[in-house]
Amino acid sequence: MAVIGQRNRLTIVREAPPGFYLEGGLHGEILLPGVYIPRGSRPGEVLDVFVYRDSEDRVVATTEWPYAMVGQFASLKVVSVNPRVGIFLDWGLSKDLLLPIREQKEGLLPGYWVVVVVLLDEKTDRIIASTRISRHLNKTPPDYGEDQEVDLLITGPTPLGFNAIVNNAHNGLLYSAEMATPLRMGQRLTGYIRSVRPDGKIDLGLDRAGFRRVADFQGQIVEALNAAGGRMPYHDGSSPEEIREAFGISKKAFKQAIGALFKARRIMISSHGIRLTSAKD
Repeated sequence: MAVIGQRNRLTIVREAPPGFYLEGGLHGEILLPGVYIPRGSRPGEVLDVFVYRDSEDRVVATTEWPYAMVGQFASLKVVSVNPRVGIFLDWGLSKDLLLPIREQKEGLLPGYWVVVVVLLDEKTDRIIASTRISRHLNKTPPDYGEDQEVDLLITGPTPLGFNAIVNNAHNGLLYSAEMATPLRMGQRLTGYIRSVRPDGKIDLGLDRAGFRRVADFQGQIVEALNAAGGRMPYHDGSSPEEIREAFGISKKAFKQAIGALFKARRIMISSHGIRLTSAKD
């Protein structure tokens, strides 16, 4: 059966002037408009489609993908505001996504970005957005392992750092000390689990911890040096922002990595930067 708000693999039942009709189970035949039909498709084939309701409240399909499906979190741009209905967001489809008045924060204007969760409204069976993120996060204590790589969506600043949604499921905290440069709401990036406390709260980092982290970063730096001809203008005095932009790591991690490379006699360090020992003077 077709599930609204999700990707579905549906069989082409028949062809008609508007497009293909797909087998939708309890939803009956679902129209895939002609503009979205993959070239060469025929009745009897199975297509990978996203199912939603169009502007006339009909269940339809598309081969385009929204920026987020039901149950997922995303940072979306405000397209327009209707004071009586709510805010409309660009989510990658021709029909904008409604953020109803009851589900929104005040002060959102066209051009603003907002972090939302995409939901299926139980009353109307329509896909909507909500800024009430915390009530839709997974409250089950997570079983993440220390130093596990995870996907992060930054949801906003706190006095201690930034909150982030971990793997589209849990809330976590990135402490200010873990960041080389400021983050922004809606930013997506890779992070690492520092710890999961007994109360289920998650502490996060942007770099791997311990020896494994240093070993990984040594390889990154050597690779970057090789690509740059053996020399790069970065050293202990370089700013955290420069280091993050050049290597994607914190300055603390950079210093640990070049220190290890220097001890291994793989690089030389000077006030002008770093160079491979194999690089000619």
